[in-house]
Amino acid sequence: MYNILLIGKPNETFKDVHDFLADKFNVQFGSENPEALESILKFSRPDAILICLIGFYEKHKKIFNLVNSEYPTVPVVTLGTDEEHFRFEEFEMDMRYVNLTRPVKNSEILDSINMAVDFYESMRMATGKIAPGEKRRILVVDDDGASLRSIKAILDSKYDVSVVNSGMKALTSIGKICPDLIILDYEMPKCDGRRTLEMIRDEDEYSSIPVIFLTGVSDTWHVKAVLELKPAGYLLKPIEPHILLDKVEEIFKKKG
Repeated sequence: MYNILLIGKPNETFKDVHDFLADKFNVQFGSENPEALESILKFSRPDAILICLIGFYEKHKKIFNLVNSEYPTVPVVTLGTDEEHFRFEEFEMDMRYVNLTRPVKNSEILDSINMAVDFYESMRMATGKIAPGEKRRILVVDDDGASLRSIKAILDSKYDVSVVNSGMKALTSIGKICPDLIILDYEMPKCDGRRTLEMIRDEDEYSSIPVIFLTGVSDTWHVKAVLELKPAGYLLKPIEPHILLDKVEEIFKKKG
């Protein structure tokens, strides 16, 4: 299910659009206040952004600047009258903007969001490349919450980091996140790192994603078992921040 950030002034149209989309997507409210929105954008990672232009004026251009600086590759759907669209024409000329003119049916808004997200994701998967300004995406898989928080803190400033706590959750997240790299704990209950990697490689579109294994066991037999799976790398826990950063950077340099 896609994550949609809905930005606008609270009114009947805004509420109606939200209620309709909430059955189809994970919808998060985005404030019309630029300062409040800036805080939301730091912790939100939408698949698409919908901006309802009703009641938006010159001062709201700050919102477009924020959206463009924080998410330069996320598709944006705008909803407004001809006059409202003209007011923000300088932003809406960007090819990732889909501009809908009111009145418009909710079903058309839904179709526009789905098509925009599908287009950008298929383009990204086909090329295997990131757009200028976009961060590399990393998925971290570990059943230990402290380890997840530690790794995310190390990588967050340079990369777009998502975390899950099981192999099965990793498999359901990959299609939506489209990671450029997976950091995978080898020792996990139920679906361990080996099994998780086997299932990832069974899917043609995911099989080329590089994987770094994490392991807390350093004996020769264990390391050999890890290396037999031909990961892009493996790291021993506890992880040294500079070693993790160097390994990730090395892999991305090879990937190009």
